[in-house]
Amino acid sequence: MDDNSGRLTRDGIRIYEAADFAGMHKAGKLAAEILDRIAEHIQPGQTTQAIDKLITDWVEEAGATSATIGYRGYQHASCISVNHVVCHGIPGDKVLKDGDILNIDVTVIVDGWFGDTSRMYVAGKLSRKAERLIQVTHDALMKGIEAVRPGRTFGDIGFEIQTYAEAQRMSVVRDFCGHGLGRVFHAPPNVLHYGRPGTGPVLEEGMFFTIEPMVNLGRPETKVLADDWTAVTRDKSLSAQFEHSVGVTSAGAEIFTLSPAGLFHPTYG
Repeated sequence: MDDNSGRLTRDGIRIYEAADFAGMHKAGKLAAEILDRIAEHIQPGQTTQAIDKLITDWVEEAGATSATIGYRGYQHASCISVNHVVCHGIPGDKVLKDGDILNIDVTVIVDGWFGDTSRMYVAGKLSRKAERLIQVTHDALMKGIEAVRPGRTFGDIGFEIQTYAEAQRMSVVRDFCGHGLGRVFHAPPNVLHYGRPGTGPVLEEGMFFTIEPMVNLGRPETKVLADDWTAVTRDKSLSAQFEHSVGVTSAGAEIFTLSPAGLFHPTYG
């Protein structure tokens, strides 16, 4: 879908109008509500395919469109990434086991606007090391969001995420990043989750983008499997990810994908 609203910066980043925030909130809310609803279905014995089928049905029931079905040949309404899968896990016949952690990523289109969010879940009992990884990843995302305000840079966002995660002796994945969105799925800029303060494009009011750090218990390197989608940690270490879609306001960041039920964190704390 073409996006001709607002203006473009010299870096090719679209600046949206104040009225456009409402459309992003509507799309973001639906994506977040779907992830709220799926929480009770994440249990040992469940397959990732069955989870995706529920999500597909709920997107359709809402009168929305899945942004991922048909995207570059992808055929599912969600990406479900279990344990050492970093991102882009394809739903299938994999059965969840007790203690598995998983990221579910959903993007919906509502009235032409894209709502993109992901969060972590646990099947059964959460191990201590997985719990700590999830907490650090969640907090790294929030520190990145706190860095958002006009006049700062995208390098500032990445720096806050990277320094926090590495201080906890974890690593930040460099092979994947956040992205601009709005009336298109992916647009400039690339939102890196590492970086140096004061580098990269300057944040301006009206920018819309995702922040979605992937943090590993081991090393940051990843590899993509033969299906050309599934990315895993090279050292088989656990990986976690959280994602919000945000808009830049005069005061900072407005989050479009807040959980209406307060379930964004898997321990609901």
